[in-house]
Amino acid sequence: MTGPRNADTGVGVPARTEYWELRLYVTGRSPNSIRAIENLQLTCEQYLAGRYHLEIVDLLENPRLAADDQILAVPTLVKKLPPPIRKIVGDLSDTERLLVGLQLRPRKGEPT
Repeated sequence: MTGPRNADTGVGVPARTEYWELRLYVTGRSPNSIRAIENLQLTCEQYLAGRYHLEIVDLLENPRLAADDQILAVPTLVKKLPPPIRKIVGDLSDTERLLVGLQLRPRKGEPT
């Protein structure tokens, strides 16, 4: 569900009642894992402040948790809520791709 549009950016602003449940799978302190954590935290604070829960799972410490979400590569972000579940693989440095994956912005060419 999308709320009113932001007049400054033209981007759909998610309804205030929606809550994002996110799980980021990483492997220790690798450069890609550190970048993914930093990029995700910045994006969440900018676009979802106060409306998200982020769980960071280090697969070096808890490798069995990868089976729950069928993780094949890291870093991988799993958006559990709001539905549908989505997975985004990589260091999350492409903000546009991350926003589309989190359903905060429509894909190019899709009607808004």
